[in-house]
Amino acid sequence: MEELLVTIAKGLVEDPNSVSVDADEPNEDGTVVYHLHVAEDDMGRIIGKQGRIAKAIRTVARAAAIRTNSKVIVEID
Repeated sequence: MEELLVTIAKGLVEDPNSVSVDADEPNEDGTVVYHLHVAEDDMGRIIGKQGRIAKAIRTVARAAAIRTNSKVIVEID
C-alpha cells in the first residue's frame, strides 16, 4: 500500500524526492492510517481543485485495501 501511494504521489509532484509515506499501527477495528508527506509547494498538486485529486487517491487506496480484506485511511500532511 505504501508503494502504491508513493508511486501515485511522485507522478503528481514537482519534487518527487520529498514524497514519503508513514503507516500507523492498526487501531481496534483493524483500520490502518497512512500519512502521505509531500513538500509544501506540492501540497496543492496533491489536494487538487476542491480536493478532487485527494479524494481520488483515497478511493484508489480503499479499492486496493479491499483486495487484501483490510481498511485504510489516507491523510495528507
